[in-house]
Amino acid sequence: MMSRHAGFVLLLAFGAVFQLSSCIEVNVTKDDKLCLYANLMLNFSVSYEVADNKTQTAVFELPANAVANESTCDNTSSLLKLDFEGHSWSVNFTTDGKSYQAANVTFSYNLSDSKLFPNSVSKDIKTVTVTPQMKGVRVDTCYSCHSKDMIDADLVNMTLWNVLIQAFVINGSKSENLTVCEADTPTVAPPTTSTAPPHTTTTPTPTLPTPSTGKYSYKPDENSTACLLANFGLRIGVKQGDKLEEINFEPNGTQISGSCGVNSSELKLVSNSITIEFTFTNDTKKFRLHALNVTAKMGSGSMVSEANNNMSLWEATLGSSYMCNKEQNFTVASLLTIYTFNVQVQPFGVKKGLFSTAVDCQADDAESFLVPIIVGVALLALILIVLVAYFIGRKRNMRAEYQQFN
Repeated sequence: MMSRHAGFVLLLAFGAVFQLSSCIEVNVTKDDKLCLYANLMLNFSVSYEVADNKTQTAVFELPANAVANESTCDNTSSLLKLDFEGHSWSVNFTTDGKSYQAANVTFSYNLSDSKLFPNSVSKDIKTVTVTPQMKGVRVDTCYSCHSKDMIDADLVNMTLWNVLIQAFVINGSKSENLTVCEADTPTVAPPTTSTAPPHTTTTPTPTLPTPSTGKYSYKPDENSTACLLANFGLRIGVKQGDKLEEINFEPNGTQISGSCGVNSSELKLVSNSITIEFTFTNDTKKFRLHALNVTAKMGSGSMVSEANNNMSLWEATLGSSYMCNKEQNFTVASLLTIYTFNVQVQPFGVKKGLFSTAVDCQADDAESFLVPIIVGVALLALILIVLVAYFIGRKRNMRAEYQQFN
């Protein structure tokens, strides 16, 4: 038996946008008794080959309509298997009677699915298998991990979070006791033996220099001119507890790839520590940034991967470029913020490899200030007209009264 819950998580990314996240709850039974319980959230990032030896990346979530009909339970092993739209994701668990662990995670994906993998050269079914970190879980407890766990395998990245699993349920009842993952366990500082009086010190977060402005262009082949242009400086900030860890994107040595289409264009930038993918779309009148996918290795060693596939940002008229020289910051996900500097982008209609006339974001700010000014001036003019009319009418009345008196 399997129940599914899907909810909207409101995110701010270059303005107000939203992203759909699905929570999958699974109840596997044997002899009418619960034998395996799972509740989790899962996203996938898969790189695959398209024409001309180019690579695209598909980012998608485990959908709410996934089914667990092939999941099984036994005394020494159990299988959680979720099938969705011709693809499958599964975890094999084993136990020695006292504790259990996840032996392996297997993901099979069908590249003939044109919805998830558009323009894929291969139509094969690919399978990857990896060993996760989940181990040493007492059989009478649920494994709990709210933190994101990134599992890498060849061209696939799987991100798990908000996980609650009991792979071997005892007597048909899910345990209320938890084995919490290490990432969710707070680090306790060792007690101090200093005899000095207590005091509080605050270590300020070092301020990073303004990131260098990179100049990026993509062209389909060596014999053609650029069809996509982008200049900007970029910084990524990740919230770690009460602290914000930041890292600048380094343009030097960046690998550039992408694609240019009639209605959709992509730009992928890969540095030593950050991979970021921009997807632009147009409606034949205006273009905009539609999707953003960020993977970063922070200075602390932690990995971050976030994607937002429903944006409407950096908007400008087709045939022009978008420009914004002021610093902007946008929350891509609850823990990830990006900062941009000296932006100019043109994903469509590039001629002779040069930017077209720019639509400046400052113009939007100017318009927002002009509206109240115009309204204020109009109100002031109306008040003056009323006052002038009042004094003219009063003067006429006074003159008429004077003449009548005489």
